Amino acid sequence: MECRLGCGACCIAPSISSAIPGMPNGKPAGMRCIQLNDDNLCKLFGRPERPKVCHQFKPCAFVCGTTNAQALANLTELEKMT
Repeated sequence: MECRLGCGACCIAPSISSAIPGMPNGKPAGMRCIQLNDDNLCKLFGRPERPKVCHQFKPCAFVCGTTNAQALANLTELEKMT
């Protein structure tokens, strides 16, 4: 599955414990990553500064669903479960 450009759910819903440029302590669940631009695209995509956890996340139908709203809801629920 290819990532839906402009979704940004994986950069909002989950908590990230590793450092992100501009967010040295990571980010809490539900907060937009500072590296997510106004079009919901990662400003660090393809760059070495991008956190390993972000690079390793791969979109899949179970998590991403068929819409951006469904992806956000699914990732929010998974975050609550962990």
